[in-house]
Formats: sequence, structure tokens, C-alpha cells
Amino acid sequence: MLKYITRLIASRQPRLTPRQQTGLWGEKKAARFLTAKGYKIIGKRVRVGPRDEIDLIARFEKTLVFIEVKTRVNENFCRPFSAVNRQKRLHLSRAVIRYMKQLKVQPSAFRFDVIEIIGEKNTPNPIIRHIENAFPLPKFLRVL
Repeated sequence: MLKYITRLIASRQPRLTPRQQTGLWGEKKAARFLTAKGYKIIGKRVRVGPRDEIDLIARFEKTLVFIEVKTRVNENFCRPFSAVNRQKRLHLSRAVIRYMKQLKVQPSAFRFDVIEIIGEKNTPNPIIRHIENAFPLPKFLRVL
């Protein structure tokens, strides 16, 4: 009976596309990379609001770090960081403001980082680039 229920629940879970699977793999790699550098991972794939998501939230010393992970199979068409355009920065900033309003204690410092991961699941050593303080909070959203 338990096997049947488990299979039933698993069948109702949405199937991930290869692109989504690559993204999840990249987020796991990024979390391991940051942990090795001394970051403490607080949250993964944090949904804030109906359509905003923060890939990783970490603490480094006294700074709260919001991380956008961009994974690409290769760099033939563009660098992954170029995918963090103005609209993506706005969505991420809005999610961070909503997240910070839910906290009972406001952090003294926070920043936005971007991690680029280039490779696939089968790639033994993917290229990982960590861009610290990648962009500031837009001025018109500074309501904290």
C-alpha cells in the first residue's frame, strides 16, 4: 500500500524538462561551491510572492547574500551573467524586499551575487564563476 501511495504522489509531481534539470544541478553545484568558501546556506529556491524566487540565500560573516544562479551548457551564444538583465534584476530585487519585510530583524548589510556555472551533469569539472556584489538594489525600490 505504501509503495502504491508513493508512486501515486510521484506521478503527480511535474516532470522536469532537461533545462530545469540542468538548473537544479547548477544550484546544487553553487551551494557546494559557496559552502566550501565559508558561506552558510540559509535557503534554497525560496518562493516569495506568487512568481518571484530567490535561488540561494546565504550568510557570509555578517552579510546576507542573495544569489542568482545561472547555468549554461556552454558559452557559445552568451555568458550566463548576461541573462541577469534589467527585468531579472527587478524581479530579484522585488523578491528580496518582500523577503526582508518578513524578517523580524533587518540585516545590517546585504548584497546580490551571481554565480555562473558552465557545464552539464556529466561534466566532471564545470566552470564556476562567482560575481560578488553583482548589482545594487534599484534606487526606486529602496523602501527598507
